[in-house]
Amino acid sequence: MRSTSVATSLAVLFSSAALSVVAAGTASAATATVTGAGGLVVDGPLQRVFVGDAGNGRILGTDYSGGVVDSHTGLGSVSDLALSDDGTTLYAALPNTHQILALDAATLDVKATYAIPTDTGPRHLAFAGGKAWFSYGDQWDGDIGSVDPAVDPASGTDPVAMAQFPTEGTSSGIWGQALLDTDPTRPGLLAVGETGISTDSMAVLDVSEGAAKVTGWYDGDYTLNEGIRDIDLVPGADQVLVNGTDRDAWADGRFGKAGAYPTGWSADVAADGLVAQAGAGKVAVYRPNATKPLRTYAVGSSADWPGSTVRWAPDSSRIFALVPSGSTSTLKVLTQPTLNVPTLTVNAPSSATRAKKLTATGKISATVPLAAGTRLAVTRTDVESPSGKALPSVAVKADGTYSFSDTPPAGGTVTYKVSYAGDAGHTAVSASDKVAVSRASTSLSLNNNGKLYDYGTDVKFTAHLGTSYKNRSVKIYADPFGGDKGKKLIKTGKVDSHGNIAAWVDMTRDTSVSAVFDGDARYAPKTVKATAYARVRISTSFSKYYKTAKIGSTSYYWFHKNTGPVFNTTMTYYPGRSHRLDLEIYYQGKWYSGDSEYFRLGTSGKSSVQFDAAGESGIRARMRSVYVNGTSGDTVNSTTYGSWKYLYFSN
Repeated sequence: MRSTSVATSLAVLFSSAALSVVAAGTASAATATVTGAGGLVVDGPLQRVFVGDAGNGRILGTDYSGGVVDSHTGLGSVSDLALSDDGTTLYAALPNTHQILALDAATLDVKATYAIPTDTGPRHLAFAGGKAWFSYGDQWDGDIGSVDPAVDPASGTDPVAMAQFPTEGTSSGIWGQALLDTDPTRPGLLAVGETGISTDSMAVLDVSEGAAKVTGWYDGDYTLNEGIRDIDLVPGADQVLVNGTDRDAWADGRFGKAGAYPTGWSADVAADGLVAQAGAGKVAVYRPNATKPLRTYAVGSSADWPGSTVRWAPDSSRIFALVPSGSTSTLKVLTQPTLNVPTLTVNAPSSATRAKKLTATGKISATVPLAAGTRLAVTRTDVESPSGKALPSVAVKADGTYSFSDTPPAGGTVTYKVSYAGDAGHTAVSASDKVAVSRASTSLSLNNNGKLYDYGTDVKFTAHLGTSYKNRSVKIYADPFGGDKGKKLIKTGKVDSHGNIAAWVDMTRDTSVSAVFDGDARYAPKTVKATAYARVRISTSFSKYYKTAKIGSTSYYWFHKNTGPVFNTTMTYYPGRSHRLDLEIYYQGKWYSGDSEYFRLGTSGKSSVQFDAAGESGIRARMRSVYVNGTSGDTVNSTTYGSWKYLYFSN
């Protein structure tokens, strides 16, 4: 041989398989999201909510759950919406095309189009006195007009009337495109809030007989309000609510302060006087003239400015909030707005001893006081009562506090849940706390840890469980090394009368075997693990020899001195696996290490390596194939040495 190094290796073929994963899609109901709020109205008879999309020039119709059921697109712009008193006609203000549309509320089909002779509006809408009232103008000069749907344009009479804001009893008029609002309990009144450069004047007009007449006027000296961004008529009182906060009353044609709610941004007042107040990130519900909220909803981020637009359902069953977030606003439905939400707490010890008494305490409170003698339901959930076991109810003291005692019969995580069922003025509420209740420890063992087996050996793993209460079941899992095979349950069942349960594992890889006892009411869970090891299967042979014969007691493959031997290896395959070839030379009665080199296995687990011819006779050598855990490209088997194969070069 020229040298003891490998001269040439045969080509090793590889193949790969591609794994494709198909991800399941999800579906969700369409929600009303708009770019720029362009009006929000609620149609009680149809149970529809209409949302104007200022940025996209469309109107969306949703059901009372907030799901979009209809739309009208291609409008260019929408600045506000209003409904006729009977809910059959929806009016939309289109400021870019200077039009007001009358649409069928049931279908969103256009019934009539009204041209508004102005280049600054229409902007805001309200329906009062049988007409659709609108505001228009710029910050220096504003006014209101009306559309009379009872007038047929073919009659020669124009249904659109401009410059309807009365000057008698007021200053010369209003600044800007005024805010408008109506009261369903007094359909002939129209509230007007100034929005121009001097944004503090406001009026209540009587439009029940056609022409607008002044009922109340405030000339904007900033003694009542600091700017108007929202105005609402208050049912049942000669008042307006400004910016969701200030209540201003009118009498003898003039306004004066009548009280205030905590600071808000805007509001809507229901027919029964309930106030839905919107501020940054929340909607609060107030009873008339109250100072503490009946209920508060978190609807968005407090960083979003301005606050939400809110509207009551006519029956006060829910509130619809158009909530801003960045450049868009999304419709949210707030249910049970007339029910106060109590606050309930429960505090149990973090840990306790099984079968020993413990005491839990707590408190229930509400901004609307609870009835005297309120009782709370108590439920205990543990491993023996996973669905919960009712305990005696507990009475609430006058200050809202309560306490109860219990002796937990089972260990582990024990949950105490305290619940208030609710009443005509309060929602149901519940709270819970967990206790870590002690359990005794049992013994669990698993044999064969650290043992090494030949490839493919069937090995019996036996788990032994010590004392327990009721549960005598054990699970046994096998987790072969390597990323392509996961942990698998191979046996589950009750142990025998000696506390044993066994499972068989075909040892083709190093394998972690675990035994799991899930615990019971008195004994804690336990897991033990044994790791057993498996060699690979190796077979080797030579090609191109001309005979086999013994030298002494050892059998040799005989090669002519000018023939290059081929060494063949078959080994258990794993992706990316290599085998190591070891070469040794016999000289003066002793074997000397030659060269060692790694070669990739083909996907069949085979490899053939050709060597240069020795070039001279009388040389004895031996070779073996080795799998080395870690350096053969993987760690799923234990290091395995193939047997030596001997070769002799002759003439």
